[in-house]
Amino acid sequence: MRRKERLHIGITCYPTHGGSGVIATELGKWMAERGHEVHFITYDMPFRLGRFDRNIFYHGVEANQYAVFKYPPYDLALASRMAQVAKVHHLDLLHVHYAVPHALCAYLAKQMVGPELKVVTTLHGTDITVLGEDSTLRDIICFGIRESDAVTAVSRDLVKQTRELFRIERQIDLVHNFVDCRVYYPREVSGWRREIALPGEKILLHISNFRPVKRVEDVIRIFDRVLKQVPARLLMIGEGPEWSRAVQLVQELNIESHVEFLGKKDEVAHWISLADLLLLPSEKESFGLVALEAMACGVPTVGSKTGGLPEVVIHGETGYLAEVGDVEAMARYAVRLLTDPDLHRRFSENGIARAREFFCVDRVAEQYEAIYRRVLGEG
Repeated sequence: MRRKERLHIGITCYPTHGGSGVIATELGKWMAERGHEVHFITYDMPFRLGRFDRNIFYHGVEANQYAVFKYPPYDLALASRMAQVAKVHHLDLLHVHYAVPHALCAYLAKQMVGPELKVVTTLHGTDITVLGEDSTLRDIICFGIRESDAVTAVSRDLVKQTRELFRIERQIDLVHNFVDCRVYYPREVSGWRREIALPGEKILLHISNFRPVKRVEDVIRIFDRVLKQVPARLLMIGEGPEWSRAVQLVQELNIESHVEFLGKKDEVAHWISLADLLLLPSEKESFGLVALEAMACGVPTVGSKTGGLPEVVIHGETGYLAEVGDVEAMARYAVRLLTDPDLHRRFSENGIARAREFFCVDRVAEQYEAIYRRVLGEG
């Protein structure tokens, strides 16, 4: 098949806050920069889409509110919209993020359009590690994975879990998450820092969607132990179901004057650059994108030895990892980094170098483009 210089790519993701939406959006933006035409097909504008680009298009999805439907059939509306966009804009492929429901919707769209429309599915984690444990969804998740023209996963651990849980033999490409190193780098924020923290205070940071799996209470208990040894301040970015409990625990520990809840932030590179340390004690992390963003900004991570996080954070070189729930060990690691300037500087430099060498967007985007061309028969 003759190589097409300009690909027409449809991208579907969850457009609100979350690592999968960030990766899908940033990948689309980078593909547009490379001259490809990118169509986002989602129920809302992706929050990281940002600036105007003549190669990027957005197509909204609205589910029918017909009275006989107890729940609006979003999945069917999405599949129909995918097919419409594919036909009108001559899409070469749909790149969908998450097996459920997006891979299933893409499969339906392909049946409506024809076999020339290819489907690439990226697995991000909870579609496998959480939904995959639901016996009512297992067969349909497996179907979506099996019927995709290519499947990628964001960590070796996720590839392994997918194979074990679904007994899948098909090829799954490992393509790690990435950062745009033009955005995530150590920024000069000393003036701003003086407005956030007192002289001599260290700044610890946590960013998440405050779901139970993020173990936000552990974040606060780690910080409470650190605070007993090091003058410090904790910045909490994000919102979610555990937010109220987190606020309550801060009050119970009487550390309100040292903790700030900052809500959701779309652009976090400046906030990360403020920090001396990122806390990520999650129960599950299929990759740990925020740890990579912190690493690129020169901020070490102290977190859990879980999922794909050890593929990002190298224990003893760019951060420290402990067993899930071991707040005592994580607090000790945090104090060690915060009280040893030479060690902190070495970890910071190691992290920046590792992010630039292995995880910059241009390197990873080339892997995705190679997969696109493979399923199109061009490589």
